[in-house]
Amino acid sequence: MKKIQSMKRLLMHLVCSLCVGMVWAADVYDAASYGVVPNTGADMAGLMQQMLDRVKAETAGRPATIVLAPGAYHFYPATAVHKEYYISNHDQHADRPVGIAIEGFKGLTLDGRGADLIFHGRMLPISVVGTEKCTLRNFSVDFATPHIAQVEVLENDPESGITFRVAPWVNARVAADGAFEHFGEGWVMRPGWGIAFNPDTRHIVYNTSDIGTPVQQVVPMGERTYRSPTWRDGRLPAGTIVAMRSYERPSPGIFVSHATDTKLHDIKVHYAEGMGLLAQMSEDIDLDGFSVCLRGDDDPRYFTTQADATHFSGCKGKIRSVNGLYEAMMDDAINVHGTYLKVMERIDDYTLRARYMHGQAWGFDWGFTGDEVQFVRSRTMELVGAANPFVTEVSAISEYSEGSDNSHDLGYASFSESLLRGCSHGAREFVIRFRDPLPAEISGDQGYGIENLSWTPEVYFAHNTIRNNRARGTLFSTPRRTVVEDNLFDHTSGTAILLCGDCNGWYETGACRDVLIRRNRFVNALTNMFQFTNAVISIYPEIPALNEQKAYFHGGRRNAIRIVDNEFHTFDNPLLYAKSVDGLLFKGNTIYHNTDFPPFHWNKSSILLERATNVHIENGLHDRGNELRRVELMIPPTQ
Repeated sequence: MKKIQSMKRLLMHLVCSLCVGMVWAADVYDAASYGVVPNTGADMAGLMQQMLDRVKAETAGRPATIVLAPGAYHFYPATAVHKEYYISNHDQHADRPVGIAIEGFKGLTLDGRGADLIFHGRMLPISVVGTEKCTLRNFSVDFATPHIAQVEVLENDPESGITFRVAPWVNARVAADGAFEHFGEGWVMRPGWGIAFNPDTRHIVYNTSDIGTPVQQVVPMGERTYRSPTWRDGRLPAGTIVAMRSYERPSPGIFVSHATDTKLHDIKVHYAEGMGLLAQMSEDIDLDGFSVCLRGDDDPRYFTTQADATHFSGCKGKIRSVNGLYEAMMDDAINVHGTYLKVMERIDDYTLRARYMHGQAWGFDWGFTGDEVQFVRSRTMELVGAANPFVTEVSAISEYSEGSDNSHDLGYASFSESLLRGCSHGAREFVIRFRDPLPAEISGDQGYGIENLSWTPEVYFAHNTIRNNRARGTLFSTPRRTVVEDNLFDHTSGTAILLCGDCNGWYETGACRDVLIRRNRFVNALTNMFQFTNAVISIYPEIPALNEQKAYFHGGRRNAIRIVDNEFHTFDNPLLYAKSVDGLLFKGNTIYHNTDFPPFHWNKSSILLERATNVHIENGLHDRGNELRRVELMIPPTQ
């Protein structure tokens, strides 16, 4: 009898397991069944969105997986859904055609199985907005016609100028006014500057930085060939590859907003006109095998994205980025920061009016009821008032007239009503109310900023390769624990690691309190000069009046910033620059000098400090012959 009962229980367990398996199988969607098929050249944008809408309706919040077949899928603006997104650190225009808009899903997995997603014209390839526990994996993102004009220098004559040939995929012409133009589906670009690459190494050409490309008057010289009499630059010999650019960055490759627990695994972004990935106001983002990279070593292109490979603005939880390849992009591999609001008006002792200041950072959420913030004096970047004031209300101002004395009578838009739409109200200013009285000195005419501490993330950046890119390798501005370990920084052109903070220009927060930089390998950084590139590792907050500062910006305790057991391969001197730091450890690092390039940096010190305290430097720097090399510690007088 007991044996029979046991058999019944086993049978019931098998039946239940089978039923569970059948339920999960029902929530796996084959995209081909909805007409989304590869290798046809047809526009998949409209069909893809119809499928997403149907999946959302059928699953009603249950987990689901959409599976693509391997192959190439094309997306055009003509059938794409249009969304009103305001995206941090990009050109702000509300209406954006979106190739794949993933909104409001819970537990969705989009598995590309190696699919190649190719976009046309000007559009936002993928958005992930208002989601929970969503995973994107196993696909690549590219554009059929990138908005960068790649050219090869054929002849460089100091008298007649530069003769160049455009790459085969570049659509070029001479405009009626004689200017060189690069064009595509629905867009025209007139380059004003560019980046020069060595054709043999793919490194950015030594000591060129951002080069001007004066092609306002060009002469056609044959098939795909032009001469610019006014373009004269002796640093660009025949064979040099130049990526001609504009300053536009309309949309990233992937946009994540108001999302929690998002995974981006084994994804390659080969080109985007903005960032590769831009995430804002989101919590817990995991990147594993996420890359912004070329299509292999034989890719005829020399560039990837117009700006950062990955960028995180106003996020919280944990950002994990591992096993990635970031190359040939026109800015950092990763940039993590919040955004300072500038105090514009003290309405009363509990209420402020504050404003987004940078032209590419406005229109999206800044904070919510219950958030903790802190105030900073812009001139000295020192904290003001009690720690972590508590926010009781945040409202976006629909309109505001300068000089008006009735700002609190204007219409406000509630953030809670617009989460799914990604803050489409486009606010520049906010009225923020606090639980406790404000510090007496806070006002709109003395230069104060507000930082939201609740929306700051922990960061883990490890086992990545960053190479052959413009500007900097990585940039971190968060007070929470940041670990940068076991990465290869190979010819990052500028600084490899930057700890910043600025309430005067970019308005990107904030102070770093706990940073560990260990077991990284730095190979020939600083072959060019860009903003904040004072050393291979640069701790460089923007402080207009450093001589007036009494506290310190970064750190705040012993060994707050730890740079240990790294390997530096360099042709020049500067290894570490640090400004306004309390608590810095430099220990067990090894340096190997080479002669790959002539030294040229203005900073002649291995370690250069400006207004730093509690600094501990321990020997461990060795040259190629293992002879102990003295660490030159230079502390200039505060000015």
